[in-house]
Amino acid sequence: MSEAVRGGRVSVNGVDMYYEVHGAGDPLVLLHGALSGIGTSFGVLLPALARRRRVIAVELQGHGRTPDTDRPLDAEAMACDVAGLLREVVGGPADVLGYSMGGSVAMELAAAEPGLVRSLVLVSVGFSPEGLYPEVLGGIGEMAAEDMAGSPFYEEYMRTAPDPQGWAGLFAKVQAMDADIRTWSPEELRAIAAPVLLAVGDSDIVRPEHAAQLFRFFGGGVPGDLTGLPAARLAVLPGTTHITAVHRDDLLVPMVEEFLTDTAAKAGPALEAG
Repeated sequence: MSEAVRGGRVSVNGVDMYYEVHGAGDPLVLLHGALSGIGTSFGVLLPALARRRRVIAVELQGHGRTPDTDRPLDAEAMACDVAGLLREVVGGPADVLGYSMGGSVAMELAAAEPGLVRSLVLVSVGFSPEGLYPEVLGGIGEMAAEDMAGSPFYEEYMRTAPDPQGWAGLFAKVQAMDADIRTWSPEELRAIAAPVLLAVGDSDIVRPEHAAQLFRFFGGGVPGDLTGLPAARLAVLPGTTHITAVHRDDLLVPMVEEFLTDTAAKAGPALEAG
């Protein structure tokens, strides 16, 4: 780890959560995908985002350097963990970028703790199991932990986990979580107050029409020349899959930076108070 990067831990809800701080400026929290960690989810994006922001990259329960606990993996519980980290490490609200599972955690955080979330960037995220291709969900359920041996996710876990023998247990918890994906109601989604940038690959595990529906629930899908631009934005990344979505720094970084700058300017003095 370079001298410019600070690593730390915070104990929240019985979870010894690991985080890293990169760069300086307004805080941006990164929440990784399932079976992933800071490196495999954000190794490409993080250096570019940290050029202009103070990036706090988190490793959630049982992932990366954060040990597991006896509780199941649950997006709502992990959002509570992140809220505690925000209060202790950031001291107030931040912009939050969540990828895949991390996006689900970010949505739960914004719903439960609106005062802690300035804006949301959601990459490859759905709001119900119907939004994912059925063969994807079926394939996850049929896999075994050893099938991932040799993958970047497995290798990262072996390098960073406090207990490398915990891979099979983590894999089983992820499978259980994926078998019980929450369905958000339109009312719950419309109640999320933070401005949202949605990004999805055109060949993602999330159906593009599902992403467009989520965009509408967040207030998008209007004739902006007549109504003005909504707070929600939608980006469909061409030639992009679920795994490669967070590798598209060429597309994502300019969009994320412009979105965060624009939403901060519209928030004005209220943003600076955080």
